[in-house]
Amino acid sequence: MKVESVRFVVFLASALLVSPLLAGTTAAPSSAAQGAGTSPCSSFAQASYPKASISNGVVQAVVYLPDPKDGYYRAARFDWAGVVPCLTYKGHSYFGVWFPRYDPLLNDAITGPVEEFRSADGALNYGEAKPGELFVKPGVGVLRKIDDSPYKFSSSYPLVDNGKWTTHAKRSEVSFTQHLQSSLGYAYVYQKTLKLDKHQPVLLLEHELKNTGTRTMDLEVYDHDFYMLDGVPTGPGMVVRFAFDPKPERPLEPLAKIDGKELVYLQELPQKPRAAATSYLTGYSDNPSDYDITVENQNTGVGVEQTSDHPISRFNFWSIHTTICPEAYIHLDIPPGQTAHWTIRYRFYAK
Repeated sequence: MKVESVRFVVFLASALLVSPLLAGTTAAPSSAAQGAGTSPCSSFAQASYPKASISNGVVQAVVYLPDPKDGYYRAARFDWAGVVPCLTYKGHSYFGVWFPRYDPLLNDAITGPVEEFRSADGALNYGEAKPGELFVKPGVGVLRKIDDSPYKFSSSYPLVDNGKWTTHAKRSEVSFTQHLQSSLGYAYVYQKTLKLDKHQPVLLLEHELKNTGTRTMDLEVYDHDFYMLDGVPTGPGMVVRFAFDPKPERPLEPLAKIDGKELVYLQELPQKPRAAATSYLTGYSDNPSDYDITVENQNTGVGVEQTSDHPISRFNFWSIHTTICPEAYIHLDIPPGQTAHWTIRYRFYAK
């Protein structure tokens, strides 16, 4: 199915805000939307992009929905499902707009615990494709290779086929399904659900990726996260805790350092020139218990703990003035006819 003929279907249940653009109606906002006027997420809830607002009574979040024409994010890098511009708990916010320039086709103009699928050569079939030929990125679709250079996540690869996206929205969860076929032997059904726990300040990202093609899908997937705890600049007082003893492959000094199982900041990261405290980390085992990362503002007691039911296959850490991003990778090896399942759990707290 070509992008021009993509059918985008939204099913609604319960009291839920959905953009009139998506619903094909000019109906007034729901009571949930009207009540959001004074919340930290109100500006995002009122934005014109296709979206849903979810809540379990203690956590409120806005989720932008995939749409090849009007969606907030339409670039070639990140999974289009689960873009969260705002999530609040006890009046504190955990995600936001961290970047200085917005363009829906810009690779990193995106917010929230968003994910990217990567293969050994960057994307499925990228290494085999000649310029002008096709390759595949789950969560995005079929893309066109533009030249002979290695895959670059920052490149604007033309989107040829976005597959078919379907979205189901309820009061406290949103689920996405992408069906994609290609002429390359790669095909899949990708399902992803953002679900708030009924009682706790917990967000679950539940995934299912079924290989319906004829070639094995050998991938890694990671959550970039883009944490912004109340929009506080990255610097002293912010700490990242690990379940293992992290060993950076490149020095973090003079901006930050490793202290036992913690990464601490030695100075506020400057905005101009943009300085990054970044390095690949080692030291983790193949036990899923090592996938346990906490980012906290020690000055306010606001933080988030991120865990998974899968082990870490690779770990990149990246942070700048506006955001902290612990990027834990998970390896997926999916033969034809098989299905991979994995879950990421976010526990938000404010002491």
